[in-house]
Amino acid sequence: MNTKFLAATLLLGSSMAVSAAQNNDCQSLPSHDALQAKLAEAISVDNGGFNLDMWATVVNRYGTVCAVVKAASAATANTEADPWPGSRVISAQKANTANSFSNRQSSISTAWLYAATQPGASLFGLQESNPVDTRAAYRGDATKYGTANDSLHGLKVGGVNVFGGGLALFNEAGDVIGAIGVSGDTSCADHNIAWRTRDLLIAATDAIIKNTPAGIANFEKLTYGEHPACGNSEQAIGQGELGSAD
Repeated sequence: MNTKFLAATLLLGSSMAVSAAQNNDCQSLPSHDALQAKLAEAISVDNGGFNLDMWATVVNRYGTVCAVVKAASAATANTEADPWPGSRVISAQKANTANSFSNRQSSISTAWLYAATQPGASLFGLQESNPVDTRAAYRGDATKYGTANDSLHGLKVGGVNVFGGGLALFNEAGDVIGAIGVSGDTSCADHNIAWRTRDLLIAATDAIIKNTPAGIANFEKLTYGEHPACGNSEQAIGQGELGSAD
């Protein structure tokens, strides 16, 4: 065989392969078990939507996936979580988006981005700017999705999502250390669930995650009128007990 052809083939093959991303330190972020426990706690109460089973993903500051989990809602009473399969990657997109567009100066949620990315608005087209890496998103054993062995772990999935469910995560110094994304219900309920899950992670005794720093431009709340209502009680809960909406 032509050795130059063989070398070129091997080089091309290696460049197309999906490998674990660099900068995949997840030590400052919740473990798989901690994230799953707080997601389950968050959906043990009414969040205003259909109260379905849910996915959640956490990425680190470099966009590397640290945990992908699923949990059963108290309303479904499923013994094994059965969230919409398509929402797994959406949850990762949302985490990637909130992380990608937040920093020491501003915290931007995926819910806030909705209005800014509509036709004629200032960020229209943003949702097309960083496509999902489908090689990373759909690789591996699907029966392991949502477990500690989910094939997304250690990879950068990318993607930009512009409806509710993605929030940045900060440390005590005011640095963005990653983000959480949730999906599986209405977009308004997803926002409430992400907010509630983050609050629970902040309240955990061993959590490194802190409240969004005061003094930065805070673009986290879902603003009804700019973001459409979802037809259930998400708005009342968000504007009431959670404080996640205006």
